[in-house]
Amino acid sequence: MLINRGVMFKMKKIVITGATGLVGFNLLSIIDGDKYNIIAIDKNKNNLKLGKKLFPKVNFVHADLSEIDDSWIDLIKESDCVISLHAQISSPQKDPYIKNNVGATKNLIKVCEKNKVNNFIYFSSSVVISVADDHYTNTKRDGENLVKNSNLNYTILRPPLMYGCFDVKHLGFMAKLMDVSPIFPVPGSGKYMRQPLYVLDICKIVLKIIELEPENKIYNIIGKEKINFIDLLKIIAQERKMKRLFFKIPIPVFLFLLKIFGLLTSKKPFVPEQLTALMAGDDFPLSNWEETFKIKYTPFREAIKETINSEYYPYRKKMIKTK
Repeated sequence: MLINRGVMFKMKKIVITGATGLVGFNLLSIIDGDKYNIIAIDKNKNNLKLGKKLFPKVNFVHADLSEIDDSWIDLIKESDCVISLHAQISSPQKDPYIKNNVGATKNLIKVCEKNKVNNFIYFSSSVVISVADDHYTNTKRDGENLVKNSNLNYTILRPPLMYGCFDVKHLGFMAKLMDVSPIFPVPGSGKYMRQPLYVLDICKIVLKIIELEPENKIYNIIGKEKINFIDLLKIIAQERKMKRLFFKIPIPVFLFLLKIFGLLTSKKPFVPEQLTALMAGDDFPLSNWEETFKIKYTPFREAIKETINSEYYPYRKKMIKTK
């Protein structure tokens, strides 16, 4: 409760699922913890521990949404807004995608419908309108359809490749590789067009949507610049003041090296389907989100500078990739 001149106001209750990933942590870094009662749900125990340290005003809860149990369903009660961020991004098997992108989403929708949640924000992906045909893409399409066919008042956001503080997967993983080697391997020509989006731009949009009445709309929140993948890497190296040689490797050789890397480190930065999606070169249509939400687009180079200078940038090394 907030008290203003003797009048009591009920704080809005915001529930965020998949809250300890790239979008979740960045959202928590700018949301007003004195204005909202925030509950952050995730199943990554390491990142939950880090979240508690960085954002002490937030109530972090360990739970797996693919399982219906009291560890999380009671938290949805009396929620003013639920933000669905959980997602299976990579796996060599199909089942985890179905479990987390479809099953967990279905469970969350069911519980939100039962509790009459009035504002449901669902993070989809630009891949649902891409040429890609893989487990991630297909299950995100299924998740989107579940939301559209529900009885919830929703907003669906479709971001592309995102980057910023707390990124341990895509460009963040690439930046980490730059730390250990002066020679950087690039699959094929590296000239795959990307439309990257600074994560704080979409987080600012979410803050606006929290305060709006949902209109059951879908927005393609796409970056306004079209930059080749290899040029993204070069800009990151330049802004980090690193001299790196970008060595182009034929795709079959690159896949073989990825396999060896995975065997040696038990880490799989890419699965073959992700590499295929990277090379697809989709040119995504974008909603006029700057005008709609009154949020200014942050250019890639400017955003990289801001990320490197952020107080949260060093904490990327303490995060564990959310599967």
